[in-house]
Amino acid sequence: MAHSIPADIRTAHHTGFTIVELLVTLVIVGILASAAIPMAELAVQRGKERELREALHTIRAALDAYKRAGDEGHMERKADESGYPHTLEELVKGVVDVKNPKGAPMRFLRAIPRDPFFADAEAPATKTWGLRSYVSSHEEPQEGSDVFDIYSIAVGQGLNGVPYREW
Repeated sequence: MAHSIPADIRTAHHTGFTIVELLVTLVIVGILASAAIPMAELAVQRGKERELREALHTIRAALDAYKRAGDEGHMERKADESGYPHTLEELVKGVVDVKNPKGAPMRFLRAIPRDPFFADAEAPATKTWGLRSYVSSHEEPQEGSDVFDIYSIAVGQGLNGVPYREW
């Protein structure tokens, strides 16, 4: 007596993946991931560079506004002073407007932006920048009695090939 095998068992195929199919899939995913990681890192760097440009522009505009306010007689200034603030904090804290009868302070920034490339996230924003005084040269910036300009103290260079320090 021959045993007959039911038709549904004879035609059934095993479903699932073979080890070769799994390995090929893993290799393809690995290749795609290795191409995507550098692109993601590049996007992060571009974002930080955009933040750096914006922060430099914001602080430099505030320094110029402070100087302009002094030149227009809105604050008291000694004859031997450059007209730039003594510290970055003065841009936020403000100075008394001598032309305003109420003596309200003139403020030039709400907060000091951070250098996005500065390594220590706990450092105060004012400590993330290099400061250049009015009497200092552009090539070798030095701190002094005022803040004429700022620069990034981050090591490295931008995607444009210019060191961050020279932006």
